[in-house]
Amino acid sequence: MELHNFEQFNLQPEIIKTLEFLKYNKPTNIQQLVLPQALAGKDLWVRSQTGSGKTAAFGIPICERIDWLPNHPQALVLVPTRELALQVAEELGNIGKLKRLKALPIFGKVSMERQELELKQKTHMIVGTPGRVRDLITKGTLPVDAISHLIIDEADEMFHIGLKEQVEDIIKLIPKNRITMLFSATLNDDIRSLTKTYMIDPIEITIQEETIPIENITQLSYPVEEQDKLELLRKVTIYYKPSSCIIFANTQEKVEMITKYLTRMHYPCFCLHGAMRQKDRIHVMNEFRLGAFGYLIATDVAARGIDINDVSLVINFDISRGNENYVHRIGRCGRLGSSGLAITFFTTKEQSVMERIMDYTGITIPVNDPNNLIVTKTDMDTHEMNLNKPIILKEKKGKELNQTITKLHIYAGKKDKIRTNEIVATICGIDGVTAEDIGIIQILKDATQVEILNHKGNLVLDGIKEKTIKGKVRKVRKCTR
Repeated sequence: MELHNFEQFNLQPEIIKTLEFLKYNKPTNIQQLVLPQALAGKDLWVRSQTGSGKTAAFGIPICERIDWLPNHPQALVLVPTRELALQVAEELGNIGKLKRLKALPIFGKVSMERQELELKQKTHMIVGTPGRVRDLITKGTLPVDAISHLIIDEADEMFHIGLKEQVEDIIKLIPKNRITMLFSATLNDDIRSLTKTYMIDPIEITIQEETIPIENITQLSYPVEEQDKLELLRKVTIYYKPSSCIIFANTQEKVEMITKYLTRMHYPCFCLHGAMRQKDRIHVMNEFRLGAFGYLIATDVAARGIDINDVSLVINFDISRGNENYVHRIGRCGRLGSSGLAITFFTTKEQSVMERIMDYTGITIPVNDPNNLIVTKTDMDTHEMNLNKPIILKEKKGKELNQTITKLHIYAGKKDKIRTNEIVATICGIDGVTAEDIGIIQILKDATQVEILNHKGNLVLDGIKEKTIKGKVRKVRKCTR
């Protein structure tokens, strides 16, 4: 039976209201199949590509089933990359916002001490990469006794990059009495072994029409020698006029070289690769999602699980390493039923690689002659106009939801021995405010940040000026987002 709206799943009113704010109007195919089983507490093994609404498929039942009251995490989501950890944590946080649920991203190459401080706050969901998650569990600073939901996302990619042992170590450390859901784009022996060893009678769900997510993507290829690639790249971008474009290269050095070349040509572009500082990677991805620039030059760090729905052109400046990587790269366009174009450059020595990709996808990729790519004066004029058009940023996901929420900054924190119950009691002492209007509270060293729900931010801001916390009237201001 096809389900046309989320009310048919008998979800809590807070979840339904949040989904309306997030404009999740109709369940996708994967959500229709996964939600009934996940809400019933079944172990699931799901084969589906990214771009199918997968995160919400496990995020909605997690947020529905876990409780606000316990202080220890109740859900653990394992993902292969830092970018995906941030993205999934943001979506889970949005879905659980009106239930006051907090999702915390955990990954390496950032301060472990800072993450340990975060874990001392009330946290309901952890989204992390296996290495850092395992380290924190082993150290005893990530409590797992209350974990009731384990999600292994992009399992094939995690195992491909050598994280299988870390994932199994984590599974052995968390409670056996749990719900386990595994999501993977492909099937291999490692995944079969894991489902048999660590899952209880898992229900297998395959999203048939999305097993290879390239039906809406036009694929082309151009034979070109290495020294001529930059010139061809410029001609391709002028001729095809992408509204948004990702250019993939295989090495950090190549990515930086392409970025410098396009910058000299006045393209609005930035690069993304694994050697960048995490905060810089986060900034670049966020800006690209919002449309602050049109060209992202990246290694395969951007090929998996990055939620950008309106990329019109993907260019493989270097042919991908591995057939699955090719599919995931070009899958950055043509998402959620939209159309897209993917162009691959290949050298004479790489002809056999192109043939293997075609065998794998079952699709013949036309080979175009670069000499037939004629750029006209009209093409050039349009290209110049596109480079100089004003930037109109897209609406950030969850903006409408966040407009109902005000985050307040109270100038009192741990050094003042402030406790959560004191914050709640003070705010609830304001006429017209109840505990249901208080969202996530985060107590820092020198300050406390608290979310006020249901459009009551100004009411609390005005009322708290006359209240005392720990015997003192505290300065309070709105946080800027």
